[in-house]
Order: sequence, then structure tokens, then C-alpha cells
Amino acid sequence: MHVARYLVIICLGLGLSLPLNGRSAGPLHAGFLYDDFALTLSPGHRAEVLGPLFDFEQKESQRQWAAPPLFSYTLDQEVDYEEFDLLYPLLTYDRFGEEYRFQIFQLFSFSGGQSVQEISRHRFTLFPLYFQQRSADPTNNYTALMPFYGRIKNHFFRDEIYFILWPGYIQSRKRDVVTDNYLYPVFHLRHGDGLHGWQVWPLVGNEHKGVTTKTDGFGDVETVGGHDEFFALWPIFSNQKTGIGTELPQKQQALLPFYSLLRSPPRDSSTYLWPFFTYIDEREKKYHEWEAPWPFIVFARGEGKTTTRFWPLFSQAHSETLESNFYLWPIYKYNRQHAAPSDRERTRILFFLFSHITEKNEETGDAMQRTDFWPLFTTRRDFNGNQRLQVLSLLEPILPNNKSVERDYSPLWSMWRSEKNAQTGAASQSLLWNLYRHTTTPKAKKCSLLFGLFQYQSDAEGKRCRLFYVPVGKTTNPVNEQSKR
Repeated sequence: MHVARYLVIICLGLGLSLPLNGRSAGPLHAGFLYDDFALTLSPGHRAEVLGPLFDFEQKESQRQWAAPPLFSYTLDQEVDYEEFDLLYPLLTYDRFGEEYRFQIFQLFSFSGGQSVQEISRHRFTLFPLYFQQRSADPTNNYTALMPFYGRIKNHFFRDEIYFILWPGYIQSRKRDVVTDNYLYPVFHLRHGDGLHGWQVWPLVGNEHKGVTTKTDGFGDVETVGGHDEFFALWPIFSNQKTGIGTELPQKQQALLPFYSLLRSPPRDSSTYLWPFFTYIDEREKKYHEWEAPWPFIVFARGEGKTTTRFWPLFSQAHSETLESNFYLWPIYKYNRQHAAPSDRERTRILFFLFSHITEKNEETGDAMQRTDFWPLFTTRRDFNGNQRLQVLSLLEPILPNNKSVERDYSPLWSMWRSEKNAQTGAASQSLLWNLYRHTTTPKAKKCSLLFGLFQYQSDAEGKRCRLFYVPVGKTTNPVNEQSKR
């Protein structure tokens, strides 16, 4: 499928792209109008035309054309990958090898390629009206036209769904369990391996499954626990027994709002006047918890967990690997996850107004940091020590690490960009889309100002200056001059 290529050709035909080879005629630096420069954080180069409106970037084997926010196209022939966005998230196309997906606002989509079993398949979806798949294996084919008639496979958390005049009749299958629904969700009949059940919702329902066995991938026989479930006037009364025939049987009964009880070998929970008063005895995790009611007032004490919470005033909770605190929620929130060798901390103020993340590898000592202050800036430091600062930052704090946002929208409002490469020592700064640009490496310095009307360069050959694109002065490095002699 080459939908993305056709769309790129159309955009290029409208003049919304740079030359396909991405090369400029020369080392022209005209600031906002045109600038071609080496990348700071990785090998490659980037060309920008009319500030944030058009750009081309080549990074190793990857090439990218973009006209933010209209479209962007990324191609990597070495890894056989391409990606196209048009007014993201309106239209996107992604392909990796033979696997591809094309969608329009998540409602109209094509997808296909080969499965793990190397079976070719192609999907077409016009959500929620039409679903279709065609495969080299006819058993994987399906067609559905909502709400009239059809069959759908591997959707909506079911292996297969068959319906006639939805919701009049719907049959669904998940593994060996088959459910026949009539006037969904009012009445259903269910059967499977050792299982049978029925319901007239919300009046009454009953389901029983006996203890069965199955053979795993290693040829060993495993016991599959049974269960008994009954409800009346849902959700007022329910009685359940699960894990029957296993080492972890569990009983749960509720008559709401009077009580809800759960009993199992590792854990007991008792709620009275639901949801106001709850007591939990976690024997396996070694703590006791009181809720009155959850999540407003919570106390937990023990080896496995300690919590004191009066929501929304404050909360302090920690376990051996986790810590979560807040004060005047959502004004201040702190989370920590420590699972050696990774140690990750995050501090937030008013959700995404301010966010600071630190992640450290305790074995190597390498650390990553990211700070967002919406809408002013985003600054990042990766595990290699590379640093990047962007001012302004309108969507990045809300959708962090979204490459489509960074590619299709960030150039529009990133008035200041600063980057530093820890390995090479290279650094760059750009103000107002290269109206001012300054780059440094261990061997050279370059500066361009006011559409390139002033340019300065210093390297091993000496110092050079241009004013209104005319050379006005040059000094030669004596050491370099002697080496030529």
C-alpha cells in the first residue's frame, strides 16, 4: 500500500516541500528565510525554510520532510520504515516492512501485512459501521455491517463476535467460552469447557464452572479452577466463589449498601455501609488498611505498605518499591518507583503545569531528566548526557514523548532552541527560527544574525566575517599557516 507516497507527491506538487535530495546549493545561512546546518545531538543535517514552515532533516539513514502543521513524511530505507502525518492526528500512515496502518481520525482505517505466522492479511474499518478483513487463510476473513449483520474477529476483547440486528442477537467467543446474547445485555446463555450460565439482567443471573485441566506449552497438565457466581437485582446482591479446586480459593459476597465481604488465603476485605467503612487484612503483603471511605480517608500500616491519606488535603504512602505523596491535591504530587537498578522520581504541580522527572540507573550511574513548565519550556537530558531546551512548549508537557507532536507542531512555537552533545562537545542555540543562530564544536564556532546579514566563523583556518553577505575581514591562524609551509 502506497497511500502515504501518493499524499506526499500531492503535497510536493503544491510546493510544500524541500528538494527531495535535501541538499542546498551551498552553505547559505539566511536565518528565518533559509538555513542549512549540522545536527547537534546526532550525525546529520537539517535545512529550514521560512522559519518553522518547511524543513528537511537527514539523520544517518533516515530522511524527513515536513511542512508543520500540514504534513510530515519520514523514510528510512535501511530499516524499511516510513511514516506520514497529515494534520496530525487527522490522518496518519505507518509502515514497517510489510506491516502497515492508515487511518483518518481513528474512524476510517486500513491495515495489513503478515502476522507472526507469516499469513498475509488486510483490514479495512469505518468505525463503528463497517469492519472487514481479508487473509491468505480464509478462516481469518470477516465482514460486518453495523447494526445489521456480520462477524468480527479479534476485536473488543473477544476472539470472535457474530451478530444479527445488533443488539437483538450477539454471539461472542473468548477462548472456549461462548455467550449468546438476546437483546444485549438483558438476556444471555453461556457455555464452555465445564461451564454453563444464564442471566436476565439486572434481575437475576447464575453461572457455574467445574474444575478442569489443560496442557501447557511444555506438555504439563495444569488445573483450571472452577467458580460459582450468582446475582439478584444487580448490583444489590451478589455471591461468588472463584478458584475452586486451586490453592487460592476466594469467596465474595455483597448486599449493597449494607456490606461487601471478600475472603481468601492471602487477603480478607470487609466493607460495611458501602463504601464508607472498609477493613483490609493483607496477610501476603503484610499490612492492614482502613478506609472511611476510600479514597478520601485511608490508613495502612505494616511491612508491605504505609499510608496516611485525607483527600484532598494530603497523602503519604510508601512501600518497599513505591512512594506516592500529595498535598492539596492536585497542587502538589510526588511519585517514586524504585526497582533496582532503576530509580524513577516525578514531581508535578497542577497536573502538567509543572513536571520534573528523574530516572537513574544505579548500576551505571547514568541518569535522565525532563522538566516541563507549561507553556513556557521543556528541557531534557538523556542517559548519554545530551541536553535540549525548548521555549515555548504548548503541547509537549501534555503529550510528552509524542514524536508526531514534536515533528509536526513543536517547530511552530519553539522560539528558542538550545542543544548540547555530551560526547562530541558540540552545542547550538537558535532564536526566532534561526534569526539568530550560534553553533560551537571543539574545533569551530559559527554565528549568524538577522537573516545572515552578519556571519562570523572561527576554525583551524582562522577567523572570517561577512556583513551583508560580503567578506569584510579575515585572519589566518599562524599555526595553520606554518603547517601549510
